[in-house]
Amino acid sequence: MKKTEDKRGWEKKVVGQMIEVYCRGKHGTKRGELCADCAALRDYAWMRSDKCPFMETKTFCSNCRVHCYQPEMRQKIREVMRYSGPRMLFVHPVGAIRHLILSRKEKKSL
Repeated sequence: MKKTEDKRGWEKKVVGQMIEVYCRGKHGTKRGELCADCAALRDYAWMRSDKCPFMETKTFCSNCRVHCYQPEMRQKIREVMRYSGPRMLFVHPVGAIRHLILSRKEKKSL
């Protein structure tokens, strides 16, 4: 149980950082702030993470085969990931590299 909660916390932290990077770059917000749309997307992503029944067996939502996001929200989060992914190397380099390695390992094992 503890491991699953740690994974949820890690995923929520990474998603929150990625949405913040996106919001700063696309909407001009200040560090640590989100516009209303990005705050709603973050809250939605966190809620989905809290309810995910697959958290124990998956690495990240982006690698999950069961896409539980509503189609509109899935499109928004994909846009955030495409924009923020490369920029995360400047925000949290260790986390970005860790995510890349774990994602590649998981995709190879599928």
